[in-house]
Amino acid sequence: MSLADSGARSPTRLPLLALALASFGIGTTEFVIMGLLPSVASDLAVTIPQAGLLVTGYALSVTFGSPFLAIATARLDRRWTLLLLMGVFIAGNVLCAIATDYWLLMGARVATALCHGAFFGLGAVVASTLVAPHKRAQAIAMMFAGLTLANVLGVPFGTALGEALGWRTTFWAVSGIGVAAALALYAWLPRDIPVPKVAFLQEAKSITSRQVVLAMAISVLASASLFSVFTYIAPILQNVTGLSPHAITIMLLIFGVGLTAGNFIGGRLGDWRLMPSVIGIFCVLMPVLAVFAFTSHFTLPAAVTLFIWGALAFALVSPLQMRVVTQASDAPNLASTINQGAFNLGNAIGAWAGGVGITWGMAYDQLPYMGVSLAFAGLVLALVSFRLDAVRETSARPVAAEPDCAPT
Repeated sequence: MSLADSGARSPTRLPLLALALASFGIGTTEFVIMGLLPSVASDLAVTIPQAGLLVTGYALSVTFGSPFLAIATARLDRRWTLLLLMGVFIAGNVLCAIATDYWLLMGARVATALCHGAFFGLGAVVASTLVAPHKRAQAIAMMFAGLTLANVLGVPFGTALGEALGWRTTFWAVSGIGVAAALALYAWLPRDIPVPKVAFLQEAKSITSRQVVLAMAISVLASASLFSVFTYIAPILQNVTGLSPHAITIMLLIFGVGLTAGNFIGGRLGDWRLMPSVIGIFCVLMPVLAVFAFTSHFTLPAAVTLFIWGALAFALVSPLQMRVVTQASDAPNLASTINQGAFNLGNAIGAWAGGVGITWGMAYDQLPYMGVSLAFAGLVLALVSFRLDAVRETSARPVAAEPDCAPT
């Protein structure tokens, strides 16, 4: 039973806003490091590739570390667990701000990333309990709105702040966002969020079911399709479109607005018809990416394509997260957290695949075709999953009784 069903809850919007504020802070600290890499590398006397490993270390910590934290907190009160995770987030960013060497900064990033996956995993489950069943994907989208807004507001302003006052200032600012989010969670989250009984063997069986594994694999491929191109969007816009650094910032803002719009659209589509929506989004995403190979040569068409691409790419997130939660009904928290790891694994795979393509001689304007191929693989798995749903529904349908034709 959701809290919306029971009626014993605070107004829905405030708890969701608190979750969104927390996701804004987490999203900012995840992505802002990319804009701060030159400053970090110079200050800590490391190379740019070494500084880039701070991004890799974060993603891998989300992928492989967060599930263990989810298991460790499975029996704890949901509200206090979210507050505990925000405490880890604040402490991790404070350590980033005061890090005196590269390895302390790396350790702080890894610790902060543990909070990332566990918070989004548990937060998605909590958000879905705050509303009626037919609005659960929209509630998850509301929480993830903070993540999309981090790309629109948090990352550009955080980068500008770091360039003006030093990169450590950015992490102090993000710590402040964490404190504000923790206060909002403490004030607005219901005190009576249900804690499901945990049976670890049953949960393990649930998250290894065919449909859950398929949903997570689709999440990996959706994210890989995005990051195989987005990781190299700055050199694409600089070398192919011919834009200045200032113009590139504007283009990234346009892309971020697309992400935000797509997040809310995906939430509504997920509540309407989940898997048909995922399939439809993939079908539109592939030609849009293919078109970007051509429009990337021209400023205005590239801007339009970036907006549409961003909207489509992030419209997949909430439905896929909801798919995992509903299919792993016996282990929603653990499955939701692992799916966050799946998205981050896709980030790493996509960035790696794009880098391999460039190393092998692929031109920047050809990278969108790699995104198309990964999206196509995601579409195939989505069709397989949808077909399995249809087979299961058919087999579960009661067979009409044969008419009694015996003579009387």
